[in-house]
Amino acid sequence: MDVLLTGALGTVGTAVTDHLDHEFTLLDRREGGHVVADVADYPAIRPAFDGQDAVVHLAGYPATDASWSEALTHNVVGTHNVLEAAADAGVESVVFASSNHVVGGYEQEFAPDLYYGDVDLTVDHTDPIRPDSHYGASKACGEAFGRQYVEREASPDRFYALRIGSVRDPEYDHPYGDAERLVDDGEADSDSRAYEEVAARMHALWQSRRDLAHLVDCCLRDDSAAFEVFYGVSANEHRWLDIEHAREVVGYDPRDGAEWSDRGAS
Repeated sequence: MDVLLTGALGTVGTAVTDHLDHEFTLLDRREGGHVVADVADYPAIRPAFDGQDAVVHLAGYPATDASWSEALTHNVVGTHNVLEAAADAGVESVVFASSNHVVGGYEQEFAPDLYYGDVDLTVDHTDPIRPDSHYGASKACGEAFGRQYVEREASPDRFYALRIGSVRDPEYDHPYGDAERLVDDGEADSDSRAYEEVAARMHALWQSRRDLAHLVDCCLRDDSAAFEVFYGVSANEHRWLDIEHAREVVGYDPRDGAEWSDRGAS
């Protein structure tokens, strides 16, 4: 399968290429990919879509501190450009890196008890969106564009929005990754409350790099869906984001999962 991967050199992009063996065309703003271009620049990216079976769209501003201008340019305009190029080139399938921050309002309401499994909550694809930031809202906009294109345009035929939890670079690809990074950066001690809370959150939202790649692969190989929303987390004990829908529709079967049995211990 020929797959165009935008944002290919980032944390999520390298997780995909490290674990999957499709014929990838790597598009990124940074030098090192096959195509050096910004998704906000439609003429620059359009030729890369020709001949592709699918697009995995990961490029964009990646954090909740995005200003409106950053979210608009990199996430709203960029995602619209990707879908317009996919439609013009006749690409069959688009897998979109959405975010858990599309529903981040649930976390804001119930944290930190939510991290420890002390709140009875499961958020699935049928629940109302509750963006927690311009970033979260821009990802919700990308999902809306996806539905628009599969329902109103000839291409793409399928769109999968992955509301990804916490995927990290290889060094921190484990349930204590964010907490250990605090220690490495000198921002917390391993016996502090800050360490414990960050670790507990990561135990709920973590998606291992291989599970992320597996979920992407499940979507790339599927030919049954039109528009779907899946949550990107591993089989974590205290997750509040649903993975059963992805299991049922595309066969997502995560190999990893985090158990929060000894708070504050690594």
